[in-house]
Amino acid sequence: MHDVIVPLEQEGTQAKVLDWYVKPGQRVSEGDPLVELETDKVTVEIPAPVAGILREILLAPGSEAKPGGILARIETVAKSDTGGAKMKIPARTARDSSVPEPSPAACVTRETRHSPAVRKALAETGLDPAKLTGTGRHGRLTREDVRHAAARADIRHEPAPGCVSAHTGIAAEGASGGSTFVPHDRMRLRIAGNMLHSVTTAPQVTAVFEADFGPLMAHRDAHRKALETEGIPLSYTAYIVHACVAAMMKVPAVNSRWHDNGLEIFGDVNIGIGTALGDKGLVVPVIRQAQNLSLKGIAARIQDLTTRARDGKLTAADMSGGTFTISNHGVSGSLLAAPIIINQPQSAILGVGKLEKRVVVRQVDGSDSIQIRPMAYVSLTIDHRVLDGHQTNSWLSAFVAALESWKP
Repeated sequence: MHDVIVPLEQEGTQAKVLDWYVKPGQRVSEGDPLVELETDKVTVEIPAPVAGILREILLAPGSEAKPGGILARIETVAKSDTGGAKMKIPARTARDSSVPEPSPAACVTRETRHSPAVRKALAETGLDPAKLTGTGRHGRLTREDVRHAAARADIRHEPAPGCVSAHTGIAAEGASGGSTFVPHDRMRLRIAGNMLHSVTTAPQVTAVFEADFGPLMAHRDAHRKALETEGIPLSYTAYIVHACVAAMMKVPAVNSRWHDNGLEIFGDVNIGIGTALGDKGLVVPVIRQAQNLSLKGIAARIQDLTTRARDGKLTAADMSGGTFTISNHGVSGSLLAAPIIINQPQSAILGVGKLEKRVVVRQVDGSDSIQIRPMAYVSLTIDHRVLDGHQTNSWLSAFVAALESWKP
């Protein structure tokens, strides 16, 4: 017997078994998808570690899947007790969903080649699976493929009369006033839970500075094309991450975690970057050991993580181990967001507002000069149990100084 194990790389997340693709007694090949797990950040397929026969399922759909736990057992040698001949094993087919299928013709037609989770997503969105491209193993369609396609098309699907809601199992009825009820998915519920936990756990205070992006913009203009020839886009975010590392060297306590009996200050600066997924929510991929990376290395890492985030290909390991988080909320237009809720159990989170030209006063040769400069508000929300105003302002001063120190 060979155990099928829940991946260990799920720090900071909770996972549950979503659906099994096979039944006990069915034959599987090594690498075949066995089961779909859902965390608060991603949905992943767990493949068969060996070829054989699935003999036992230990965690049923809906069960909590703890890292290192046993999901199932596969028998790697399938022989009869009498003559040693190979057993006749029924061909592997997709598992029937326990969720009732929509019955009217207007509902999405059931496709047995898709997992139950994918069929639910198709029913919710009304998308035609034949027109979608799968990113799963061997080109399989995943639930994230369906939801990303729905977000790109800006689809708002309301089930036809009599269709069963995939989340609630309740027949949808036309609401007065034309309102539409949209059930929460697991990611949205987890985000809500995390936000509530953070504000009830830590007293949070926000300080706001202003940063002149002119120097780094000049440096970027001078070096961007050289990096583009290597396939690496040089984004403003790379400079922001680089400046965060410089500030951590000045005030290490920002890169920490509160414990009731002491403060754990981390040696590695593992910076998470909030990445929006449209209406779906957001994920926070982590740049590990940013203190060891050059500006070029940071830019390359950002490109890899953000691309995989938007393609729904991040793993739980990509989003674990963060010690600090950046919320670049200005890319969607806001000048200031406060407070930006801390990503527990971290001690602080940086907010970067919209970059825009403003009139500022600068000293030139000892005299005041009115100039137009590219400016942005930057904020640091801190856990007031860990940090005080002096440390907060010292960190922001070092961060702004690092942003403004670049030369072409």
